[in-house]
Amino acid sequence: MATGHSKHPHEEKNLGEQGMATPRKAEIPLGVMKVLDPRQLKPDNTETERILTVLDETIVKLEITRLILRIIGILERYAKMLGPEITSSLLEHQKLSMELQQLLSSPGDEKSRIAVEQQLKRSLRNILRLFLANPLLYHGLKYEVRLRESAADVFIKAFVEFRDFTLERLLTSPEEEKEKIRFMEDISLQVEKNTEMISALQEELAAAIQTRDEEIKRKDETIENLKTSIENLAKGCKAEIQQIKMEAEKQQKEDEEASQDRCSRLKQDIQRLRAHYNALVLKHRASEMVLRKEKCKTEREIQKWVQKYDTDMSEKQAAYEELQAAHKEEKEQLAVLLEKHALLQQEYAEIQEERRLLKEKEEEAARLQARRNQAATCIQAYWKGYLVRSIYKSKLKKAKGKGKGKGKGKK
Repeated sequence: MATGHSKHPHEEKNLGEQGMATPRKAEIPLGVMKVLDPRQLKPDNTETERILTVLDETIVKLEITRLILRIIGILERYAKMLGPEITSSLLEHQKLSMELQQLLSSPGDEKSRIAVEQQLKRSLRNILRLFLANPLLYHGLKYEVRLRESAADVFIKAFVEFRDFTLERLLTSPEEEKEKIRFMEDISLQVEKNTEMISALQEELAAAIQTRDEEIKRKDETIENLKTSIENLAKGCKAEIQQIKMEAEKQQKEDEEASQDRCSRLKQDIQRLRAHYNALVLKHRASEMVLRKEKCKTEREIQKWVQKYDTDMSEKQAAYEELQAAHKEEKEQLAVLLEKHALLQQEYAEIQEERRLLKEKEEEAARLQARRNQAATCIQAYWKGYLVRSIYKSKLKKAKGKGKGKGKGKK
């Protein structure tokens, strides 16, 4: 932490005229702010909460025990409010207390005294249990019964301080403890410097007062000497002596006023230093509160983002599981389809083979039919040519026969 700095005492002789040096702004480490005000601390784990619960219950039990001693004295007044069970327990406790006092006041059987003490302890535990089971009754009596201050109040207050101290120690990490120690050392150093400055000013004030007193004393001695000289001088020098005396008194008055002014300035400087120190303390506390609020706000934002992250991851995990299930189902369907595709591929190959064989048979039949058609065509053409030739030959023979008959008639 940055601490304020002061001038050397020799440089502060004219502080009343030049003013005081302004200390540098102090800063509070983040680790120290957590432990400056124990009432703002909160337990951060289960073990700490259990320890605090035990301490808080002990404080309540101490307060109830202190309340019991007062109620027993005026039991009739609060019997209706307490109820029969608690009233009878208190009467039994009062009886055991009186019996124990008698045993303590007179020497007797040690075993009897120990037995009565054990019974008294059990009775007190039973009463505490009854009061703790009915907290509204305890709080009502706490504000109803007027208690006088006693040594028990001091003990309870000390125990409450011990509880706060324990909470502070439980919630303070070693690093924060070191920061706190450094912070307190810096504050102590600053206070020490301010104390040294105030001491120097006070010493300077004392020196100025001493110087003034010595000057006054010296001038008083001078006045006394002058008075003695005046008594020895002739009466004709009385006016001159009177004038010298007046000048001496005037000078003395001026010196006293100057000394008082200087003392007043020094006192004002001391007050200004103290006011500045108090202002620094208040400013540091205000800064501490602002930083603590910012820290709480940051922690809330972090928690909100963590919750949002958890929610998003849960949604994404659910979506991922749905996609994974769908992928698994589609993969199973794909395996079935691939199996069917293999069967269909095999059937397709068989069909293609049958089609190829059928096509080859059809082509072979077509070729055979074409050869047959070609042969038939050839046969028909041959047959037609044969018929034409036969007809033509018969006609030629008939024509030749007719020509031979005509030639024989002419002869």
